[in-house]
Amino acid sequence: MPQPHGVVCPNCGAPVRFLWAQAVQTTCAYCRSVLVRRDLDLTKLGTQADFPATGSPIQIGTEGMWLDQRFVVVGRIAYGWARGKWNEWHCVLGDGASAWLSDAQLEYAMTIAAPSDFEVPAVMKVRVGETYFWNDTPYEVATITEARYLGTEGELPFTTWEKSSCLFIDLLNAQHGLATIDGSEAPPMLFLGEYVNFDDLRFQNLREFEGW
Repeated sequence: MPQPHGVVCPNCGAPVRFLWAQAVQTTCAYCRSVLVRRDLDLTKLGTQADFPATGSPIQIGTEGMWLDQRFVVVGRIAYGWARGKWNEWHCVLGDGASAWLSDAQLEYAMTIAAPSDFEVPAVMKVRVGETYFWNDTPYEVATITEARYLGTEGELPFTTWEKSSCLFIDLLNAQHGLATIDGSEAPPMLFLGEYVNFDDLRFQNLREFEGW
């Protein structure tokens, strides 16, 4: 698993420890400054607003297993939409690659970024029911969700400061596979993976709640 790397927050001087050496953005746990790493220096972009609490048992530092690899949760992005909110947990696999664990109303999915040469449609042109092919596999558009960015914590592979509302498009296939088009990026990014059962991820270091 990745080893911690330590620096200090340029705003308050508190120690900032990275679980993932390739992290681009993190948030100071003490003063809530949003920090971007450039080489060995940290630059403050702003201050995080009150970040929504999560009732999820997953937390930064949770470990699990997916595709025969251990992973550790190192960051979180929270999004809100018309029916509530959900978490996108940034995970680092045992080989150092990034993955994302979507945690929405007791439904879980794991995805990784598709190769950069995969063609991704413009989000405003996509319609429910359309079919797209990646890796010679058909994916049908199931939902198009407009969401707003609520905040972040921990380590991320890209900067997210002051993002506005955006579209997320989920596509499914007959093999229980999942494709997600992330319209918060320009150009939009494609992630491929699958829905997963909570127990199948073999979690360790989950958040403990009173009464467990």
